[in-house]
Amino acid sequence: MQGVEVMRGQVLPEWIDINDHMNVAYYLLAFDQAVDVLWGQFGLNEEYVRVHSSSTIAVESHVTWQREILEGAQYVVTAQILAFDDKRIHQFQRMYHAEEGFLAATCEWMNLHFDTNIRRVAPWPDEIRACIAKFADNQGVHPWPDEAGRRMHIKQPLFSIKPDAS
Repeated sequence: MQGVEVMRGQVLPEWIDINDHMNVAYYLLAFDQAVDVLWGQFGLNEEYVRVHSSSTIAVESHVTWQREILEGAQYVVTAQILAFDDKRIHQFQRMYHAEEGFLAATCEWMNLHFDTNIRRVAPWPDEIRACIAKFADNQGVHPWPDEAGRRMHIKQPLFSIKPDAS
């Protein structure tokens, strides 16, 4: 597994769709729950939000599905910090089947630190930025994920609204 393990879970019966596998919406739910666990490691918890009137907001995410997961399967979510600055964090998550070890899905996120009083992006407090930096310090041992920064496209479309798509 690549990345740092942040959460384990199980595919619940209500997460199963008509194809008898985990529905796409619940992958994002599981990844979002893992974000909350990672944020907790940085001190970005409910108390922080209440005391500092600050939180994070997601401004972009990209999920890829690699292999289906079935009802009752145990999964592991790992996290990798790809970059951060004074207000932003670019992170990457992987979901693995816990028993079989295969990569089931990935999720790439761009999150911003957000002041809830003024409804604007705001710098990380020093103590939070230090926690992010500490977590990121050992991220170099994991290579840049192949799925990170991808864009959707069809190499040779039969139709495209993009004029140069040929």
